[in-house]
Amino acid sequence: MADACGVDFGTSNSTVGWSRPGQSALLALEDGKATLPSVVFFNAEDDTVSFGRAALASYLAGHEGRLMRSLKSLLGSSLIDGHTEVLGRAVPYRTLLSQFIGALKNRAENAAGREFDCVVLGRPVFFVDGNADADRLAEKTLADIAHAVGFKEVAFQYEPIAAAFDYESQIDREQLVMVADIGGGTSDFSLVRLSPARSKNLDRRADVLATAGVHIGGTDFDTCLSLSSVMPLLGLGSRLKNNSEMPSSIYFNLATWHTINLAYTRHAESELKDIYRDAVERDKLDRLRDLVAQRAGHWLALKVEQGKIELSNAMGTLSVGADEQGILERGRAPYKRRVQNARERVQWVSSFAIDPSLYAELRAGGAQATRYAPVLEAFRAGDIERARTLLASGIGRDEAAASYFLLADIAIYRGNAREAVEWLQKAGARFPGEPRTAGLLERAYLFADEPALA
Repeated sequence: MADACGVDFGTSNSTVGWSRPGQSALLALEDGKATLPSVVFFNAEDDTVSFGRAALASYLAGHEGRLMRSLKSLLGSSLIDGHTEVLGRAVPYRTLLSQFIGALKNRAENAAGREFDCVVLGRPVFFVDGNADADRLAEKTLADIAHAVGFKEVAFQYEPIAAAFDYESQIDREQLVMVADIGGGTSDFSLVRLSPARSKNLDRRADVLATAGVHIGGTDFDTCLSLSSVMPLLGLGSRLKNNSEMPSSIYFNLATWHTINLAYTRHAESELKDIYRDAVERDKLDRLRDLVAQRAGHWLALKVEQGKIELSNAMGTLSVGADEQGILERGRAPYKRRVQNARERVQWVSSFAIDPSLYAELRAGGAQATRYAPVLEAFRAGDIERARTLLASGIGRDEAAASYFLLADIAIYRGNAREAVEWLQKAGARFPGEPRTAGLLERAYLFADEPALA
């Protein structure tokens, strides 16, 4: 048996593996499950810390405290040397990471019945795109934390190479292989070179020939599933008495984990009262009001994720070819149909990029650059959800027009052009003299496939 364990510290979930002949490599970390959600909850009522599903359960039970998710996104960002307030105390972000990595180590050792002094940590090809110094800092930070929690020897392996090890053990000649890593927040694709001879090399970076990724992952699937199948039950897509479509911002907030709390703000409460008064299908809005009153947004998000998992069953497999669409329904084997309309083939593929520097006030030295520094840092770190949360939380206060513009850009980036239109319409009402709004609104209409309105 191997002396080292392998740790996959993920944005959404984490695992620990240990090579044991004839047994599963993955160790049970929580309730017999191999995954531990990368979540920490600080309970203010009894001054305790919990992790994983237990952390989520405590939070959803209504205990006072602070829930922290997506801890991995701190690596390589300037936030790593900062701190957050937890239970009235300033807690360094490094300490948060140490607590979670330490919990992984302790749980793995309990499951294995032995201690681990050596660890191989998975790492992306680039923690931070286009910034070699930040990338080195991210690896060093993770190594320092691993040493601090008790690992004496720490090594790293590139995630696409690690993913290809099993396949590489089965080949007898050199091959070029595409490795797809579909994560919670991003999807990464790498072209790697594999061979029996190369498998003996300790440093495999030269075998990663190319890598690229997009900020679309499993959480985006959850959001789409919620918007298409759950939020319509709460009123999304219904009509108002003047036959206009129901405003969608509260539904998009409830469908995205990081923005759910925005549905509980006074601004959202006031907006919900207004649309309820004008709603045609008030029974759906009653459900929405009950959900918001009970602060059950996170509970619903977890149910959506659970539903996705239950749909991913073992009732059969399906090969989908060109001009075909695979369909999965609960309780039956997957099936497919032929796609006849070319528009149906377009799914979440866009070259649109969010560029805050397009707005002069946000460039270095611009009038709003200092004020929007946390938002700009979130964009640089690739944390679109944090940027959206920061921007949306400022709406209704002393915000600038750029807040609405960037929220519209995020909506387009995520494929929600109708939401982008709504943000820009709000910008027009809030800043009637702003000359840029009209052009941006025309662009949003084009993305929404409504050229007649552009």
